[in-house]
Amino acid sequence: MDIKSFWDNAVSYTEYLRDAGVKLADPKDSHEADYAEYYKLGIQRMNRMWEKYIPNSEQVETLAQKKFSGKILIISEAWCGDASQVIPVVVKFFEQFEIRISYRDQEPSLIDNYLVNGGKSIPIVIFLDDDLNEIAHWGPRPRHGTELLNKHKENPEDFTRDQFYVELQTYYAKNRGFDTISELLELL
Repeated sequence: MDIKSFWDNAVSYTEYLRDAGVKLADPKDSHEADYAEYYKLGIQRMNRMWEKYIPNSEQVETLAQKKFSGKILIISEAWCGDASQVIPVVVKFFEQFEIRISYRDQEPSLIDNYLVNGGKSIPIVIFLDDDLNEIAHWGPRPRHGTELLNKHKENPEDFTRDQFYVELQTYYAKNRGFDTISELLELL
């Protein structure tokens, strides 16, 4: 795996948002057209999370104590519900570091090296040193979100897909990125 080529071809958060808007306004293929509603929702969620998220001072202090000095590469797509909640938080909290986003659906894709239970779940946050060697990776959602997903998978009749989505989005709205950052800090 040549992570450098993925790093070199990745985009900034600003470009990621711009690209999402372009895909929504002028889809280039049927996949983008089919995902229009998800792009729209993703952009709304990212903008809302960007406005609402305020880094926790204790977490900021913990980051300083970790003495991390590398880069962050994120595998994502703007249509993804988890990504729309996680990416703005990561970008804002780690703003002093260089952060780039590599698209999951591009070919070739880095996601094939970060499968979650055999699936291409996103986002995946990859911490790199200055020479682009992986330090650690995380994703696709905080532990509580995974617990909710597992609850749905174990008993979809009692905990429907709609209930899962509502509880997950409620969790993200109330938690405002705290768990995401806590889990990322554990890795550094």
